[in-house]
Amino acid sequence: MDRQAAKELLHIQTWLGRMSEIVERGQQAYLEDALLQEAGDSLMMKLGEAANRLSRLDVLAPADVEWALAVANRNFLIHQYDEINRQLTWLTLARDLPEWRISLQPLFALAAKTIATDQE
Repeated sequence: MDRQAAKELLHIQTWLGRMSEIVERGQQAYLEDALLQEAGDSLMMKLGEAANRLSRLDVLAPADVEWALAVANRNFLIHQYDEINRQLTWLTLARDLPEWRISLQPLFALAAKTIATDQE
């Protein structure tokens, strides 16, 4: 695996972990806390940018993951920030992205191995 792709995947792994911390606080906490909402937005934007980079590096996503969806979500959050529906962002954080975290595990493991090999 390309070192740059490995780094992007490990960033995604970290961000998905942070997103799960937001979800653990619960939907009500998320909907009532603008800071949690902004944190979720930031993480989803980063995820979208990394997905775009991985797509350009020709890293194939697992069947359950579409890089283009993350990129489209990033673009919406950045450009239509005044139209964000918090129920939808919650669903993305709570339902969609946990599935990505599971589906991407084999790529995360390969990325970690790539980085470890480079450091030897």
